[in-house]
Amino acid sequence: MKRIVEICCGSYEDALNAYRGGAKRIELNSALYLGGLTPSLASLILTKQNTDLEVICMVRSRGAGFCYSENEFEVMKYDAKLLMEKGSDGLAFGFLDMFGNIDIDKTKQMIDIVKFYHGTTVFHRAFDCVSNPFEAIEILIDLGVDRVLTSGLENKAIDGLELIKDLQEKYAHQIQILAGSGINVTNAKTMMDETGIYQVHSSCKDWINDPTTSMNHVSYAYASSPHKNDYDVVSKQLVEELIKSI
Repeated sequence: MKRIVEICCGSYEDALNAYRGGAKRIELNSALYLGGLTPSLASLILTKQNTDLEVICMVRSRGAGFCYSENEFEVMKYDAKLLMEKGSDGLAFGFLDMFGNIDIDKTKQMIDIVKFYHGTTVFHRAFDCVSNPFEAIEILIDLGVDRVLTSGLENKAIDGLELIKDLQEKYAHQIQILAGSGINVTNAKTMMDETGIYQVHSSCKDWINDPTTSMNHVSYAYASSPHKNDYDVVSKQLVEELIKSI
């Protein structure tokens, strides 16, 4: 199976950097500092017009966890339809109940929307907050999810390597396992070699300074020092190095 690097992008500019670095597939978001939220339609449309990337769009209406109100879910369903209508190749989403179980009803409704447009369904790292990963992945398989993004229930995927390997060995014939969180040029090949997975997800993050972030007595910073006045971007060079490393 050919190895795949999926780049986590927070903007159209990120998508272009990923494309120029040799990526073939991206997850398109906004607000990566919140873990990734639904991207703008403009960023999707421009990416599809000016690259041949496979684009998986995030559908997530807010930060924090994955137990959504009915009003939030209505927005997410509407976003999902708009994104698919505008050319998204699939959607990444995740729905849990308050106990950390898969929200079957919401997940099924989102799958139905994506499949109506013949797209790819990805259950994102909400999976890393489930109460039982084996029960959860079997539910996702039964529902027809194509791929699950996971760090093996750890903060960084390299620390969840054993669970990722276990999931790959048990379920790879039924669902694709995509490892993400902390994946970079130093560990991507190890993750693939030791688990048997053929897909990794990375932000390939660099920083650009914006001097207007903190001025006078006002600050819009979201990163800590030394990046207090910076914003994160995908690095073309890091994408190239990561792809070469695997």
